[in-house]
Amino acid sequence: MADYVYGPGRTHLFVPGPVNIPDPVIRAMNRQNEDYRSPAVPALTKILLEDVKKIFKTTSGTPFIIPTTGTGAWESTLTNTLSPGDRIVSFLIGQFSLLWIDQQQRLGFNVDVVESEWGRGADLDVLEAKLRQDTAHTIKAIAIVHNETATGVTNNLATVRKLLDAYRHPALVLVDGVSSICALDFRMDEWGVDVALTGSQKALSMPTGLGIVCASPKALEASKTAKSLRVFFDWKDYLKFYEMGTYWPYTPSIQLLYGLRAALDLLEEEGLDNVINRHTRLGTATRLAVEAWGLKNCTQKEEWFSNTVTAVVVPSYIDSGEIVKHAWKRYNLSLGLGLNKVAGKVFRIGHLGNLNELQLLGCLSGVEMVLKDVGYPVKLGSGVAAAAAYLSNSTPLIPSRI
Repeated sequence: MADYVYGPGRTHLFVPGPVNIPDPVIRAMNRQNEDYRSPAVPALTKILLEDVKKIFKTTSGTPFIIPTTGTGAWESTLTNTLSPGDRIVSFLIGQFSLLWIDQQQRLGFNVDVVESEWGRGADLDVLEAKLRQDTAHTIKAIAIVHNETATGVTNNLATVRKLLDAYRHPALVLVDGVSSICALDFRMDEWGVDVALTGSQKALSMPTGLGIVCASPKALEASKTAKSLRVFFDWKDYLKFYEMGTYWPYTPSIQLLYGLRAALDLLEEEGLDNVINRHTRLGTATRLAVEAWGLKNCTQKEEWFSNTVTAVVVPSYIDSGEIVKHAWKRYNLSLGLGLNKVAGKVFRIGHLGNLNELQLLGCLSGVEMVLKDVGYPVKLGSGVAAAAAYLSNSTPLIPSRI
């Protein structure tokens, strides 16, 4: 049967995950199955567990590479550290924080929701007030999405840690870093994050299928008394096999493990700080283009701007869903839909993962053509020119080619 979605040339994938997969990662995964109980897979896993700690910037954390999605990593984080009825302060700032809160509630936790207008960051003033009042330490955890991809908002995790320290509060800090880790500045040890999680399909630039969770010593200690029901996601099973030196309580995805090895090697070659700086350039260039188009960023303050995704607000006479549909149908360009409260009001440009400056400029050019096609009075080339002017002055030589 003919593939009716075929389009000539490369697909221009600019959703905020899944993202472009580098050719070395694709080649690394193109291999047969093998016996995961052979000496080779445990040897590979041992090195992966050490090297994956680098993307969290931790030396004391214990990582778990779980064959799941970010949603499974959420569940692993919650059920291994908390008991039903435990109070969690959780911030609702967009669709993905909403989904995590829904999971927390369905798992039987007492969720104290702090809601902000979509486009704003977590209200840390409310958190401070709650910590000040909670002298009995009834709050067992703070759950926060580092980078909310529905609205393009990045939260300040360092401030969360400062507030907890100021009130000497022992609550665990649980962080969804799905669209931030490997792209935005993330410091697990320095910021006192107790559990951080990410997914392979985001800035790691792999297929979906690995949920990577990293737990602090404090979180591991909490797991010993946590009473939430867990089986597949139980850290205890992993730790048992770590001690045995075989590492896997069940069959891993061999191909994804080799893909992860290649992805970590690429990050090491570029340098994690260089990767973060590249995402800063791409995010800044995208925001300059949006401004040149005369459109607004959904994110309401510069302090919350995301360098992995930009949510663009469209005029009321345009349905943002039509922009996304038209981009795919006419230009083979994939943009992110507006979700839930911002459905029809924003479209999202993802700029994370294995992506460079010229690829971004191609995307911005496509967005301009789409805007013109749907009736928005954009001056063709305006956003591209603004982004290119910035990038031509800020893009360094490729480190491996100096």
